Amino acid sequence: MGDSKFSNFDNMSLQGIDDEAELIPLLTAEDEEQMNGETLPETLPILPLRNTVLFPGVVIPITAGRDSSIQLIKDANNGNKVIGVVSQKDEEIENPEIKDINTLGTVARILRVLQMPDGNTTVIIQGKKRFEIAEVLTQKPYFTATVRETAELRPDHNDGEFLAIIESIKDLALKIIKDNPNIPSEASFAIKNIQSDSFLINFVSSNLNLDVKAKQDLLEIGDLQERALTTLKYMNVEMQKLELKNDIQSKVRSDLDQQQREYFLHQQMKTIQEELGGVSADDELEEMRAKAKKKKWGKKVKEHFTKELAKMQRMNPQVAEYSIQRNYLDLFLDLPWNEFSKDKFDLKRAERILDRDHYGLEDVKRRIIEYLAVLKLRNDMKSPILCLYGPPGVGKTSLGKSVAEALGREYVRISLGGLRDEAEIRGHRKTYIGAMPGRIIQSLKKAGTSNPVFILDEIDKLSNSHQGDPSSAMLEVLDPEQNSEFYDNFLEMGYDLSKVMFIATANNLDTIQPALRDRMEIINVTGYTIEEKVEIAKKHLLPKQLREHGLDASHLKIGKPQLEKIVEGYTRESGVRALEKQLAKMVRYAAKSIAIEEAYDIKVSNEDIVKVLGAPKMERDKYENNEVAGVVTGLAWTSVGGDILFIESILSKGKGNLSITGNLGKVMKESATIAMEFIKSNAERFGLDPEIFEKYNVHIHVPEGATPKDGPSAGITMLTSLVSLFTQRRVKKSLAMTGEITLRGKVLPVGGIKEKILAAKRARIKEIILCADNERDIKEIKEDYLKGLTFHYVKDMQEVIDIAVTNRKVKNAKKL
Repeated sequence: MGDSKFSNFDNMSLQGIDDEAELIPLLTAEDEEQMNGETLPETLPILPLRNTVLFPGVVIPITAGRDSSIQLIKDANNGNKVIGVVSQKDEEIENPEIKDINTLGTVARILRVLQMPDGNTTVIIQGKKRFEIAEVLTQKPYFTATVRETAELRPDHNDGEFLAIIESIKDLALKIIKDNPNIPSEASFAIKNIQSDSFLINFVSSNLNLDVKAKQDLLEIGDLQERALTTLKYMNVEMQKLELKNDIQSKVRSDLDQQQREYFLHQQMKTIQEELGGVSADDELEEMRAKAKKKKWGKKVKEHFTKELAKMQRMNPQVAEYSIQRNYLDLFLDLPWNEFSKDKFDLKRAERILDRDHYGLEDVKRRIIEYLAVLKLRNDMKSPILCLYGPPGVGKTSLGKSVAEALGREYVRISLGGLRDEAEIRGHRKTYIGAMPGRIIQSLKKAGTSNPVFILDEIDKLSNSHQGDPSSAMLEVLDPEQNSEFYDNFLEMGYDLSKVMFIATANNLDTIQPALRDRMEIINVTGYTIEEKVEIAKKHLLPKQLREHGLDASHLKIGKPQLEKIVEGYTRESGVRALEKQLAKMVRYAAKSIAIEEAYDIKVSNEDIVKVLGAPKMERDKYENNEVAGVVTGLAWTSVGGDILFIESILSKGKGNLSITGNLGKVMKESATIAMEFIKSNAERFGLDPEIFEKYNVHIHVPEGATPKDGPSAGITMLTSLVSLFTQRRVKKSLAMTGEITLRGKVLPVGGIKEKILAAKRARIKEIILCADNERDIKEIKEDYLKGLTFHYVKDMQEVIDIAVTNRKVKNAKKL
């Protein structure tokens, strides 16, 4: 078998094996035409090649190492010098059988046979044309076989696409030769002087840095244009590898030069520092020791610091680990070990600060004052973990600043929204490049005390990823029984967090991990009434916006009626964030008028509000007092607070089908079905003829179909709507309701009562129907919120109908 010593782009050459070998001329167009016209012998001796593929027109040297291969070359050289060359499928096979070689190969002519000094026989052969083995005749002493010529599909010489591919191959080959220092420059001369398109393709394919399988696949492509395109693709890959290799070598060379340069600069800087009396590594160590003596850390921390300082002393200041160790020790020295700010126990002052900064929020203020009172009496208490839960814009985060001021503590805030890396909480191990302590330790370093007020903002928005579960890492932080020894991976020691007052904020408790939620005291921060929003706007929001826009109270005045109009007509939320945006628009309008010296009314009127803010956008929030049967007002809870919704129902001639629309969830649809079946089973009680259920279809709709709705609290509302529809009697004016129903006719309690009550007040509702078990929720609500409202507490569905549905028929009532 032949062992190839063929060349590729890394050692491209058309020279023979030694200096005595004559130069093999390049294949010209005339040579190719003559070669294609030669007749293929019927039988050929077959020479298997182990690690190369011969292409037509290409000259390669072959070293014969097997007895059968040497005999074949000797016999052919003494004969017509024509042999068949094929490649092995597996180059590891020493004595291949016919199944181990490819059936398609290249007819070759022996140009020269050389006896090498090491005893091997080297033969220089040139490919002629492709052939395919038809039948094997003999296998000893070497393979002989009948063969047939394999035709090639050659494109027209004037084919523009083919010519473009050929030019691309030639240009790219020259570029590869130029950029690769391992390829001799003579190779570019060879490429430029190739006249034949097919020989150029075969020559480049033969010299590509590919394995035998890929080259065999190229040889077997019968369409010359397709072979050229495939070759060009391989060349592009080779070029990209070469560019990447050169780029890497350039960078490595640059990095080495930079390292040497930095080394000399460091040496010079060290000498200059010593001359000028600057800080050397030894001085740095002494400075750390001096700082350590002033720290208030315990014995365990002190021993650990001393050990790590000794480790740093043994390090070479030029190595990378030295700066890591220095940063680690700097963190130890900067952390406020056992350093606490003194709490202020003036409860009256604390109340004044909380009332000054926040209007309402009585439950939260009361809980803070209770904490201060207990801390004052015991003077030693683990700080509570409070979680302020409520809709956006109600002041949860800003409350933390007021608490910190009232306590006289430092204020620290961490935003946890979207946090998905556990190392953000626990830190990285300092052995990693770019390692840092977690946010908890970093924030304590910034605060300068070990007992700040710590705001964990948006704790419900922690995420999970392949980098760990941050919410699980927070368990140790927020557990009063564990956080006295909070372990940070970078610090490699426990740190006492038990004196820190943690206040978390959340919009949705459902997304908080149950184990994490169990460690916190949940305080519900509900929305504000219209009156409270007006007061907040007057005392806080408007003055703040005037300051931020460079104005004062003399430039713009907004009275309470106008503030109330803005609240009712342009905001629809439990908090005051949207209200602040509307006030900012009013202030900007005044600022613009002042800047361009345009006249405007300092005292804002209702007309000015419409002029600046446009027509009121939230009037649909108001109660609709209509005269149509089947329309009832319900109360709902949303992520931004309470809201009202209208449930409509209508009858049409049919067969008693029930249809429900309005983007409703499964639970809400079930409530409609329960209400319908209850009415059917109690038709006589409501004065209804049972036959009407078979004559009319019922359609229930909840407007605002773009908004998904679900939950059981619309049960009594749907029941009332259907009774009003079938009896054609009006529903009581200014009435809303909420409650779940059962098939037994019972009314069950629901949640979100305070938010729903605030929504009812915004909509000018006067009467509200609730389950009797919800009365306890009403008693927990501040009395100011309940002014002007009448509550009806019910236990079964019949009570709901008796209160809500009047005896008056609607106009144009249907006769059922």
